[in-house]
Amino acid sequence: MLLSPVGVRITGPAPQAWRWSAVMDLQVTDAPVRSTLVRWAARGLSVAAAALDAWVPGSPAEMTVAITTMQGERIESPVFSGAATAYTQREVDLSLGLLARFTRGESSPAALTTWWDDVQPGEVLRSREREAVLEGWLGMA
Repeated sequence: MLLSPVGVRITGPAPQAWRWSAVMDLQVTDAPVRSTLVRWAARGLSVAAAALDAWVPGSPAEMTVAITTMQGERIESPVFSGAATAYTQREVDLSLGLLARFTRGESSPAALTTWWDDVQPGEVLRSREREAVLEGWLGMA
């Protein structure tokens, strides 16, 4: 799934696209959520398995995006999680809040691109850093 200032696009074998004005609701379900302790334990096990040459990288967790159009059509599509192990519940809640602002026209995904261009992060952000970025985007509306 790709978000742009113009709209939302589902990629893959059955690509589809909608302008934001045609989207009534956009939800993501099945996001992998784990506590900090469980995320750290999973990360530690991966590092230990890699050190023993027993680690085989798995596929990213799969989530479901559900788009409801202004005409009442509901489209569901699988999408991959961007989290290495899982998200915090706070990240998921903030992300869903941001998606809601996009669908209501209160904010634009252009904020994400602008942030990336300005910050140019050199490494993957930790969950608390991602939460802070999401809070910043939510405060921009």
